Amino acid sequence: MHILHLYKDYFPVLGGIENHIKLLAEAQAARGHRVTVLVTNLSPRTQREHRNGVEIIKAGRLATVASAPLSIAFPFELRRLRPDVAHLHFPYPVAEVAYWLVGRAQATILTYHSDVVRQKGWLRLYAPLMRQVLAKTNRILATSPRYAETSPVLQTVRDRVRIVPLGIETARFTQADERSVARLRQRYAPDGAPLLLFVGKLRYYKGVDWLLRALPAIANARLLIVGEGPMRHAWETLARATGVHERVHFVGEVPDETLPAYYHAADLFVLPASARSEAFGTVLLEAMAAGLPLITTEVGTGTSWVNQHGQTGLVVPPRAPSALADAINTLLRHPDRRLAMAQAARRRAIQEFDVACMVERVEAVYEEVLA
Repeated sequence: MHILHLYKDYFPVLGGIENHIKLLAEAQAARGHRVTVLVTNLSPRTQREHRNGVEIIKAGRLATVASAPLSIAFPFELRRLRPDVAHLHFPYPVAEVAYWLVGRAQATILTYHSDVVRQKGWLRLYAPLMRQVLAKTNRILATSPRYAETSPVLQTVRDRVRIVPLGIETARFTQADERSVARLRQRYAPDGAPLLLFVGKLRYYKGVDWLLRALPAIANARLLIVGEGPMRHAWETLARATGVHERVHFVGEVPDETLPAYYHAADLFVLPASARSEAFGTVLLEAMAAGLPLITTEVGTGTSWVNQHGQTGLVVPPRAPSALADAINTLLRHPDRRLAMAQAARRRAIQEFDVACMVERVEAVYEEVLA
């Protein structure tokens, strides 16, 4: 079948949704489908390319407003396409409204990655059109049962919601180059100190500021922060202000091929999300596949469904440094419990969140609608 994915950005732009679309599109192409991705370009010129079996159309971008790229070319490119399945990735209003106006596909699927959390004023303006877009959609994919239960938008379309969790290539993370792991341990914890790891875009809702505030109560631990984003400078300033800057390393973005070594070098993975904008946490899957126990926060989303409290890690209240510190100290003091959680995490990642499982679940929804 011909599958069309619609969103704002695609590789080499990095992000949770961008990474998910690339993984899904390439896996679908490998299964013999014709796969097209329509996104926006970083320049005003429209470009076309093929990568790993996927046709990528990058419509020229005029400007970016409130993190949403504006593109006049996007609807014109969309109008030329006649896919069997159009797969939208929410939220990106430009693609959603363009598809509502000119999209033509036998089946329309929308992955609901997240509620609109911060841009409340924008949402009030967009809500009437959003309802029209959702009405045109045959099936809506929620990434976890928890998100389907707690999203006020998904509650209004519950009869068309199907649960399809995100997935990763678990085999990429189950092993790592031992020499690379040893070099990281020697560089960041030469005295054998525990290594805490955070991976992700440095955005406000990731909650790294709360982890930095917790660090003074976590004796001797080092913290690796992998990723870039708009909060880096503010969080570096906070690390200095709280007196933990010598134990915190802002690593920046690392190449895909070296990322597994960071997971294997660490003792604990911490995702201290502070807002509902953290809807799932794909990095949790990577950490689990690498055999790391997790510390997450209860923000009412899929993060505390992915991380099962007491089994694959611990879940604590958000924006609570003392609770974060207590949970981290508890697992650092009990290596046997940490090991049991690590083993359970790896089993859960392989059984529930491998890309092959995700692709089969998505394709089952396509076939359900086309039938």
